[in-house]
Amino acid sequence: MIQDYNLKIAGELGVASGQVGAVRRLLEENATVPFIARYRKEMTGNLDEVAIAAIRDRYDQLLELDKRRETILQSIQEQGKLTDALKAKILAAVSLTVLEDIYLPYRPKRRTRATVAKEKGLEPLAQKIFAQEGVDPEAEAVPYVSVENKVESTDEALAGARDIIAEWINEDVEARRLLRVLFHEKGLVTAKVVRGKEEEGVKFKDYYQWQESLRTVPSHRYLAVLRGEKETFLMARILAPEEEALQTLERLFVKGRGADSQQVQTAAHDSFKRLLSLSLETETRFELKKRADQEAIEVFKNNLRQLLMAPPLGQKNVLAVDPGYRTGCKLVCLNPQGKFLHNDTIYLSDSDEKKERAARTVKDLCQKYNTEIIAIGNGTASRETETFIRGLDLPGKIPVLVVSESGASIYSASEAAREEFPDHDITVRGAVSIGRRLMDPLAELVKIDPKNIGVGQYQHDVDQKLLNNSLDDVVVSCVNQVGVEVNTASQQLLTYVSGLGPARARAIIEARNAHGPFASREALKKVAGLGPKAFEQAAGFLRIFNGENPLDASAVHPESYLLVDAMAKDLDCSLKDLLGNERLRQKIPVKKYVTDTVGIPTLTDILGELAKPGRDPREPFQIFTYKDGVETIDDLKPGMKLPGVVTNVTAFGAFVDVGVHHDGLVHISQLCDRYVKDPHEVVKVHQKVQVTVLEIDLQRKRIALSLKKA
Repeated sequence: MIQDYNLKIAGELGVASGQVGAVRRLLEENATVPFIARYRKEMTGNLDEVAIAAIRDRYDQLLELDKRRETILQSIQEQGKLTDALKAKILAAVSLTVLEDIYLPYRPKRRTRATVAKEKGLEPLAQKIFAQEGVDPEAEAVPYVSVENKVESTDEALAGARDIIAEWINEDVEARRLLRVLFHEKGLVTAKVVRGKEEEGVKFKDYYQWQESLRTVPSHRYLAVLRGEKETFLMARILAPEEEALQTLERLFVKGRGADSQQVQTAAHDSFKRLLSLSLETETRFELKKRADQEAIEVFKNNLRQLLMAPPLGQKNVLAVDPGYRTGCKLVCLNPQGKFLHNDTIYLSDSDEKKERAARTVKDLCQKYNTEIIAIGNGTASRETETFIRGLDLPGKIPVLVVSESGASIYSASEAAREEFPDHDITVRGAVSIGRRLMDPLAELVKIDPKNIGVGQYQHDVDQKLLNNSLDDVVVSCVNQVGVEVNTASQQLLTYVSGLGPARARAIIEARNAHGPFASREALKKVAGLGPKAFEQAAGFLRIFNGENPLDASAVHPESYLLVDAMAKDLDCSLKDLLGNERLRQKIPVKKYVTDTVGIPTLTDILGELAKPGRDPREPFQIFTYKDGVETIDDLKPGMKLPGVVTNVTAFGAFVDVGVHHDGLVHISQLCDRYVKDPHEVVKVHQKVQVTVLEIDLQRKRIALSLKKA
């Protein structure tokens, strides 16, 4: 069966079966996707993380299919109805849908009209009529009229027989297959407003009388309809063309024009209207929801990756500000490692005296803590706070940046934040998070549930298990792609390192606190619970700067240290010389070091790391500022050209923050002068853009923007 899986997955994904087998073996050995992609390229034929994850997920799906297959076989066996032919059909089923269609006639049922008719002894009558051999249904029904069987007339007998035939038609594999195709190819998704809720459900007004082809309906529109249905403002249906469906059933089951065939025709129509249409609508709704979920999750994954991989400011002395009116602006001072040094509060909305005091406080803190940059959260009063601080005569013309604080309140109320800052309230913790997010977005955002970061599309409406698994994959991928400085990383960040997890991350923190910074990767082997397998998985993604071995600061895996030492020895130079001298590295005869386990892909990676040990794959940080004088939605005018930051990308466009507390929407039609199928082709989260204001709806607080050049 495993070999069959390898061939099947290989065919579906367009890779070699040997590659699939290699990935599966590594996964069974508890290797992680990032580790396999980075350090086992020769074994997998250089597959990337996307391909490896796809193999993993498809294998899990096939295992689930086999589990269901075994359950069905056992159920039919216990009923005493499992024949060799039926077993062969079940074993040959290639999808869960086909498998369930085969099982449908044998599935334990609740009491139906057909079962009641069978209890009355009407199944033989149904069989005679269904055979359509020219019998007279009325005459055939007479013997079944019986007080004992509670059949009072031939009409009642024939109605019961039709109920049995309708159920047979509903359970017919070919009928379900053909009508399923009809649903998918010609079905319509419809919605209408619930009577009496027209005013209350105005946010769903676009769907009050709406229909769209099932084949083309975008995920975001279907999810919007489902949300409207969940909130009881809309009624949604998926409908197939009834006339065509009835004709399909007639072609399958009606064999003539006699009275018996007319009975079958009536039963077929009843089967579609009462059974098949509802069953397939439910099934199609499930499949469409699954497709919409996958598309929405893919959008979320792309956005999250872009946000996590946003350029870091790096190690600077930061003054972080959580702005506010009533409770004041919370200020915190952080050192270049993000360590909390001091906090204060200033008030900007009251008297001139308080504003003067606030100005002195900011200046004094900047001077005392040698502030290099000021980070202001983009919440309430952020632009007013920014204007105030920019107006101060600060030493050294300190840059002032507005930083997204989405999710900061979630972190500030978390157990991790309370543990780190037990003596400070959530506003102080929030300010710390804002400052750290500027310094290193990835390191700070991993402390927050990705669903709360605010870059999704209907994230609370999609399959939550699938969403969580998918987003975890993204976080793990980003963390390991960047690498983690083991001596400064938080427990949350270490948790996502390949091979670690919460328990080992906690053990590393405890060992670091007890014994001081790790001097080498080798020293990590002494951490309780970090065995050889976990070390193998994690070591290449952990960084130790200024340690005993300069390779510990790079992505070169310790298993390759001897290889690098051999390169240096062959060139008659030290490891330090090899790292610092491009001329020496160019002399390395790469092919000389190829072995059974180390090939050109790994050697290429090693040489890249020797050139730039521990390089950060993220783009360089760029300072960004909003347009002066544009602070609220009331300041906007059509035709204005403004700098902005992309905050979210959806299937229908991109949201851009232009500094007025309400993100504007660049519809997909306004993203570019050419046709755009996927907004991610044009923009990404955290991208700096220049937009034109098209329209402002003050009542609904909506801003329409354009990225077109003209």
